[in-house]
Amino acid sequence: MNFWIAIAVTAVGCYAVKLIGLLVPAGALERPVVKRLSALLPVALLAALTAQQTFADGRVLVLDAKAAGLAAAAVALVLRAPFLVVVAAAVVITAGMRALTG
Repeated sequence: MNFWIAIAVTAVGCYAVKLIGLLVPAGALERPVVKRLSALLPVALLAALTAQQTFADGRVLVLDAKAAGLAAAAVALVLRAPFLVVVAAAVVITAGMRALTG
């Protein structure tokens, strides 16, 4: 039964967040500080998610094949490679490291 309670609480929470977003006055969203923050927030959240998924295993810091793949993608980005090449480099390096290390 706890499973259904969690689903209901999540649904109500999502609805409340959407409702709060609709109730924000338009003037508050037109401020320059809000515009700058709203442009930077998705990048920061994506970077945090990438770091957490790459370097964490529960509460332990790990450096494994995922970190090598991320490093390969970073190098490809610095070299201004196209997006598909960046993804392919990360995939190939990650798969190669996993094959070598087991």
